[in-house]
Amino acid sequence: MRIDKYLKLSRIIKRRTIAQEACESERVMINGKTAKPSSEVKVGDVLEIRFGSQTMKYEVLGIKEHVKKEETNDLYRIL
Repeated sequence: MRIDKYLKLSRIIKRRTIAQEACESERVMINGKTAKPSSEVKVGDVLEIRFGSQTMKYEVLGIKEHVKKEETNDLYRIL
């Protein structure tokens, strides 16, 4: 699944366009490498996202095409 779509579905970032902008401005990394919006995410990948001066790390636990709001916490773990 594309990183921009995953960030939106998991609700780490609320809108896909904002996720795309974050990737284009090099604020998103997958396993230590800068991610483009079209970069693929797999289970077990570690995501680093810079929100202003704060950096958050997430481990991808699952990938689904459709997710209910209550199930989003099953998709990632904060490191």
